[in-house]
Amino acid sequence: MAAVTVLHPGMTTQTVQITGHNGDEIDAYVARPEGPGPFATVLVAHHMPGWDEWCIEVTRRFAHHGYLAVCPNLHHRMGPGTPAEMSARIRGDGGQRDAFVLGDLQGALDYIRARDDATGKVGVIGFCSGGRVAYMAGCNLELDAAVDCWGGNVIPTPDRINENQPTPVIDMTSNMGCPVLGLFGNDDGNPDIEQVNAIEAELQKHGKEYEFHRYDGAGHAFFNWSGTSHRPEQAKDGWEKVFAFYAKHLS
Repeated sequence: MAAVTVLHPGMTTQTVQITGHNGDEIDAYVARPEGPGPFATVLVAHHMPGWDEWCIEVTRRFAHHGYLAVCPNLHHRMGPGTPAEMSARIRGDGGQRDAFVLGDLQGALDYIRARDDATGKVGVIGFCSGGRVAYMAGCNLELDAAVDCWGGNVIPTPDRINENQPTPVIDMTSNMGCPVLGLFGNDDGNPDIEQVNAIEAELQKHGKEYEFHRYDGAGHAFFNWSGTSHRPEQAKDGWEKVFAFYAKHLS
C-alpha cells in the first residue's frame, strides 16, 4: 500500500490569557499544529484595525505552515467592544503605549518559553502599526527574527512623538538584535519610498542583518485579502519571502 501523505495537517486553536505589562491579564489567540512538536514560534502583532478576523486568520496560517503562532490582543485594555471600537479608543488615547505593547509582547514570550512544545526560537511579524511594533520588538526583546510589513511611523513626524510613543523607533535601530525582513509597497504613503530608504540606511549604518523587498503596484495593507488594498500577486511573493526567512532563522 502506498504511503499516505497528509497535505493539510490539522491544528488546534484557543484563546488564552497571558500576563502582560504591569501584571495585566490580556487575551491571546494561539494556533498550534497537530503533532508532538516542538515547534518554532511566530508572534503576530496585529494591525491598527485591531485584534480582528484577518489577524486571527494570519495566526492560523502560520500554524498551517508548522509554527506555533500566538497573537496577543494589544488593545485588550480598551475593551470590551469590537476590534474597531477598541481601535478607536486607542487612537483617541494618543495611540498605542509603547511600554504597554513591549510588556505585553514580553508576556507572550514568557508564555511561549514556558511551553514544552516550543523550541524556544521565536520570530515576530507585524502589519501596519504592527510592523512598527515588530521593528521595535526586535530592538528591545530577545527574538530570533523580525518581519516588518509596511510598518508606519517607524520614522515619525514631530507631531507623532508623545508620552505614549516618546522615542522614535528608528532611533532604536542600533539595538536591533535579530535579522529583519521588510516588505513594502511602493505606492504606500506611510512608509513612503523615502522613509523605507532611510530605514534601510539606518540598518546599514549599524551593520544589521536585513533584507528589504519593495513591490510596484502595491500600497498599504497589500496582504490583506479582506480589503480593497489586496494585491494577490505581490502578496503571494511576499508570503513566500516570509516563510523562507523564518525557515532560515527559526529552524
